[in-house]
Amino acid sequence: MKTAVSAVAAAGFPTIVPSSVFGQNAPSNRIHVGAIGAGRISRGHDMPGVWKYDQAQIVAVCDLDQGRVESGKALLNEVYTKKMGRSYSGTLGYSDYREMIGNKEIDAVIISTPDHQHARLAVDAVHAGKDVYLQKPASLTIAEGRTMADAVKRSDRILQIGSQQRSWKQFRRACELVRNGRIGEIKHVEIGLPGDPSGGDATPMPVPASFNYDAWLGSTPVVPYTVDRVMPQSGFDRPGWLRCEQFGAGMITGWGAHHVDTAHWGMNTELTGPVEIWGTAEFPKHGLWDVHGPFKTQAVYANGVTMTISGEFQNGIKFYGTKGWIFVCRDEQASPTATAGEKVTIQPLVASDPKILDSVIGPNEVHLYYSDDQHGNWLDCIRSRKAPIAPAEVGHRACSTCLLHHIAMKTGRRLHWDPVKERFINDDAANAMLSRPQRKPYVLHA
Repeated sequence: MKTAVSAVAAAGFPTIVPSSVFGQNAPSNRIHVGAIGAGRISRGHDMPGVWKYDQAQIVAVCDLDQGRVESGKALLNEVYTKKMGRSYSGTLGYSDYREMIGNKEIDAVIISTPDHQHARLAVDAVHAGKDVYLQKPASLTIAEGRTMADAVKRSDRILQIGSQQRSWKQFRRACELVRNGRIGEIKHVEIGLPGDPSGGDATPMPVPASFNYDAWLGSTPVVPYTVDRVMPQSGFDRPGWLRCEQFGAGMITGWGAHHVDTAHWGMNTELTGPVEIWGTAEFPKHGLWDVHGPFKTQAVYANGVTMTISGEFQNGIKFYGTKGWIFVCRDEQASPTATAGEKVTIQPLVASDPKILDSVIGPNEVHLYYSDDQHGNWLDCIRSRKAPIAPAEVGHRACSTCLLHHIAMKTGRRLHWDPVKERFINDDAANAMLSRPQRKPYVLHA
């Protein structure tokens, strides 16, 4: 560590960059951020989401693949060379996140790793005194998510879940309209998710010399290395681990964590979950990739509102009330009902009556937390110490609800859930699925 810090000081560590480079954001005031994970989401979303702000600088990058460490350092050095208007080569590189979070010059970390690493890294980071931006889903299992949320609550750290739909204007607008009764009393929510293909080559391959595969597997069982199980050896295309249940639950948590979080925001159930869940799903019978295929799951909440999640619906969230409906999604989409040769698009925010969307929310009505950028809100909250728009408990509840739907897929029966105790009622077999055995030494410590 001493050697690394000395080398960085010589190369231009942020603490010695002249204040004129960043104007009012003097070096002593900037938030020093470390990026854990240097793959697709980190390079394409999380690091750019932070480096665009002069109040922060990403000073280090960590990855279990040495090639990605070097490419991450090169990317950040190039970015900050352009921002500073002079040559910069001071980005630190780590192959062990524990060394990164042990660096007292680093104030906060972005965790952009595979799902099965999220909770453990977040807990270790807040224990080390770091503020955290955590990619969704919050955890691999419900038990891990509870441990993570409790650890954050006990700390004085700011943890933001990467549920960036909360910072998109159409989602906030939709949820405000629903919360203020513009579609009457809410009765039902439909959530449409994209799907994942089956397939994948399970043929064992030699582990690349530059890749710490054992640490990448983490707490999950040891299985043979193959590129389709992990990530591309070159480039940053969508990795195969997203389609393996060992590392995640598939689209039910991949996109589901976003859409269920939005649904909870509109339903005013952010800090709870359903009380009854059931459904069915098809799972691949061949190939390496084994996350769910076509599915339909149902849930009931204590207030009587019902939810259906399926790939049969348009990608997005549709709220049904006694006086109409509202549908919200990320971008314009082609309608599945369009006939051949017909171009029919669905806008990001539509309603049963267009007048609903023109409604003005009065000063005495519900006004939801405002943010126009998820990473920017995190940085602002690091400064102010106020709660971010997607705190740990809210992210855990969205993720745990998705995992409840996944458990319903696996069991194929009606499940009864206590959202206070976070246990299934009179169902030992289902309760056994709330956690997984953890392989040493990669154990999540409360």
